[in-house]
Amino acid sequence: MKDPVTVATGITYDRESIEKWLFSGKNNTCPVTKQVLSTDCCELTPNHTVRRLIQSWCTLNASYGIERIPTPKPPINKAQISKLIRDAKSSPQLQVKCLRRLRSIASENDTNKRCFEAAGAVEFLASIVMKESNGDGFDFTRLSDEALSILCNLQLSDIGLKNLMNKNVGFIESLTQIMQRGTFESRAYAVLLLKSMLEVADPIHLINLSPQFFIEIIQILRDQISHQASKAALQSLINLLPWGRNRVKAVEASAVSILIDLLLEKSERRDCELMLMTIDFLCQCAEGRAELLKHGAGMAIVSKKILRVSQVASERAVRILLSISKFSATPGVLQEMLQIGVVAKLCLVLQVDCSNKTKDKAREILKNHARAWKNSPCIPNSLVVSYPVV
Repeated sequence: MKDPVTVATGITYDRESIEKWLFSGKNNTCPVTKQVLSTDCCELTPNHTVRRLIQSWCTLNASYGIERIPTPKPPINKAQISKLIRDAKSSPQLQVKCLRRLRSIASENDTNKRCFEAAGAVEFLASIVMKESNGDGFDFTRLSDEALSILCNLQLSDIGLKNLMNKNVGFIESLTQIMQRGTFESRAYAVLLLKSMLEVADPIHLINLSPQFFIEIIQILRDQISHQASKAALQSLINLLPWGRNRVKAVEASAVSILIDLLLEKSERRDCELMLMTIDFLCQCAEGRAELLKHGAGMAIVSKKILRVSQVASERAVRILLSISKFSATPGVLQEMLQIGVVAKLCLVLQVDCSNKTKDKAREILKNHARAWKNSPCIPNSLVVSYPVV
């Protein structure tokens, strides 16, 4: 124990441990008494008596190589944060300086981050971000970058994220504008913050997103700003695509062709899984399937990822092919599936150790088109005996 603090129940814990329990683990009870604790970060009271006893013990045992723990820096309080916000509002010249001070405070510990929410700093930061959609100057960009970086690093609670959307009308539109014309850094911050917000958003927010939003988030994927930003963009799309007309909006923003191009380049397991999962959602609409078939490498790269990445990737890839075989299986498409080895790969799926779900879907595809493929020389002789018979 380096920084003992007492919670409202009277139990003393190490600050880092109890903060991890309450904030990172999203628990709201005292670990010992199981009583519900307030989410107010300022209720972690430093226990100076215990801290001095620990320091005295360290001093007495210094001959055994035990170092005295330093006196911890006192945590920030709401009054101090509120003063910084007032200073920033009253003097535009001080805004960048105040924002940098706020970012430094937020990076110190989780208690400080929660105090930001309690002091109303989130609304202040959001107001600065929203100005970016109306400002073109260098100062506005610097302010937006600072504010966005703080909002991302705060790791806001679910309630804080919902309040960010509900209390700041137009905030998502402002982030869309930043993704469109911001710096690489601010665009990355914007998509990272959006990912967190969309994970807890109400359905009404997910359904009413503009086509421009999808254009910009898919442009993040195309530009490959950073691995973290690309992953956040994919996870955001996965959360959004099941809702309303979002699949069509994403397809119209060229999502399918961009994802296929990325699949041709990427080999990392998690990246491939996320991209195949996204394409799977897109292929659940006719527009998505049409775009996949239009791309010269669409079916080929999806088939190639089967049995080469992971069981999750294989299942998603077979699901994509199942959508094609059910709803878009023209004679030309069936012939292409033979020529590029899709059918042979599906037969191989039946022979190897993979999930039963994947095998069932592969078997369904083969059965659906048994007449078209049964006598094809594209199927290896060693696999003919296992070909499904209708």
